[in-house]
Amino acid sequence: MSQSVGIKDVARAAGVSVGTVSNVINRPETVATETRARVLSAIDRLGYVRSESARQLRAGRSRIMGLLVLDMGNPFFVDVARGAERAAREAGLGVMVCNSAQSVGEEAEYLSLFAEQRVRGVLLTPTDATGRNIAAFRRHNIPFVLVDRVAEGATECSVSVDDVAGGALAVRHLVDAGHRSIAYVSGPPGLNQVRDRRTGALHALAEAGLGPEALRELPTERLDVAAGRDAGARLLGLAERPTAVFCANDLLALGLLQAMYAAGVSVPDDLAIVGYDDIEFAAAAAVPLTSVRQPAVTMGALAAELLLEETGTGGAARAHEHRRVVLQPELVVRSSSLPAR
Repeated sequence: MSQSVGIKDVARAAGVSVGTVSNVINRPETVATETRARVLSAIDRLGYVRSESARQLRAGRSRIMGLLVLDMGNPFFVDVARGAERAAREAGLGVMVCNSAQSVGEEAEYLSLFAEQRVRGVLLTPTDATGRNIAAFRRHNIPFVLVDRVAEGATECSVSVDDVAGGALAVRHLVDAGHRSIAYVSGPPGLNQVRDRRTGALHALAEAGLGPEALRELPTERLDVAAGRDAGARLLGLAERPTAVFCANDLLALGLLQAMYAAGVSVPDDLAIVGYDDIEFAAAAAVPLTSVRQPAVTMGALAAELLLEETGTGGAARAHEHRRVVLQPELVVRSSSLPAR
């Protein structure tokens, strides 16, 4: 097995000191043109690649931004990552994307990894409702921005969507279409997004003079298609089936739609469905899905920009104040929620 080429090998091949090679790599303008050309030729000939980890140890800061999301299987978080990566790349940084898979334990492990790698900062969608993982991470003094979650204190920035307003948009649409018995396929109750969307749904019902009993909640352990199919099976088993369903995300709604199709239940004639996120697959479903759109790419980009500002990346450090950015959702109406007959 061949050994990796080090900076001493380059210096020997070029007939210069290690310090000169370092200057060519880090401060080329300080080295004479002829010497610089000789060193670059040796680097190219030997295939030398500098050690980024060693550079980070010397500089005390990384060129990597961490991004930890709930579920990379959800296209919503893929779009968040796209936005964050675009903003980071423009500032000369890379993004290390990690997936907690909605696991508190995996979230803790990845946050520890970010600390070990001395990342420049972290964009985080938390899964731990207790906040213990975040509290432990704060001890490392690495800046972080919450994504798709509102910061509760004044110690970090956050970028989120008004999920209460989003839940209200979804259920107000169903009520306006004539539905008076609505199910909410909600996902894990520990997630703030799930609770906020439920709160918005209840607000819309109250506006219409309906009590909380008009909303039948069907919680799920996960926010994926399989959980949506499972919720659909439970829905079919109800003695009094609601006429409409609001799902906490589009993956749940797509799974529910699959379950209804398999059981011969017509959507929207027998059951109206509204999802949340407006992922690309929502419009492409067998019955195009009405959904509450979140500006995911914008959310990721704004979160990254706040982190770059806080860390003074991409230019002179500016005075930074932690702030909460709350974006507004938008209802996109499609065939899955046509008015009740």
